[in-house]
Amino acid sequence: MTESLSATEPALASTSAYLVEPLPELWFGLVVATFGVYLLLDGFDFGVGVLFAEADETERRRFLAAFGPLWKANEVWLVLFGTVLFAGFPAAYAAILGRYYLAVFALLLALGLRGLGSKFRGERDDERWVRFWDRCFVVGSAAAPFLLGAFAASWALGEPSVVAVVPLLAGAATVALVTALGAAFLCAKLESPIRERLVRRGRAATAAYAALGTVTLVASVIRYPALRSEIQSVPMGGLCIGTIACAGVAVAAATGNRYRSFAVATAGLAVAFAAFIGVLLYPAIDPATGTTVADAVAAPLSLNLTTGFAVVFLPLIGSYFVVLYSLFDDPASDSGQYQHG
Repeated sequence: MTESLSATEPALASTSAYLVEPLPELWFGLVVATFGVYLLLDGFDFGVGVLFAEADETERRRFLAAFGPLWKANEVWLVLFGTVLFAGFPAAYAAILGRYYLAVFALLLALGLRGLGSKFRGERDDERWVRFWDRCFVVGSAAAPFLLGAFAASWALGEPSVVAVVPLLAGAATVALVTALGAAFLCAKLESPIRERLVRRGRAATAAYAALGTVTLVASVIRYPALRSEIQSVPMGGLCIGTIACAGVAVAAATGNRYRSFAVATAGLAVAFAAFIGVLLYPAIDPATGTTVADAVAAPLSLNLTTGFAVVFLPLIGSYFVVLYSLFDDPASDSGQYQHG
């Protein structure tokens, strides 16, 4: 698959060997990691959008104030996911995006709809106008994670379309997951009696995610008997146990008003979801065509050079998000301002 780096060749400019032998696997891990970070960070604000549906006007303004400074930055990770996939596995990128282009287009449409909804609702003081854009925001916030989950499951299982039983179940599970994430985020950000209702929604969404995730796994085994041994493997067993543990901690923490723990536990659910996708995929990068990581990885010269860029820029991007979330770490006030200090 890979050759050892020759002592006579410049490392980054080598045309015959990767910087380190497992560099293709490291890039596969980076693809899964960027997907997971996007699911986690945008999952929080997708969930806020889903919970927007039953909020009154005062609560909606507070919801928008709580996640307003953060949510558009989170979409950087969707761009980064596509960039890493393209840079590391260009042939797989072309095949996957070509196969699921309608789902990807619908995902971008849903993201646009929620962006327009949150922006335009405040542009006119007209009840029908506000109600219309609020509905757009809610629909976009629910449709985007549904499509993301259906796309991820189709990709990992090699389904040619997202319109199939297992991907649709995975999409529904993803909506439940982001609803739990949104409830946990708002509980940590808002200080008001609304927390009681958010806790109820968060607990129900966590239970729904666990139930839908179980149904999705069972349906996967029935639909793809070859997956039976993989799903019974040690890594998958560990992820199942981890998911159950995170769900239990999330429900207990929410019940006990420990909102930070509630948020961390639901974040663990998102991380486990991304890890499921990674374990199901590997060693393939595109199961629909049988293309493996080794088959689709970029040539040594381009991957070595791209790794050099990644080593410089990924820490900068990560640092930016650490600073951003640190700046807005405090609760949001009723007036829509963050209470720094």
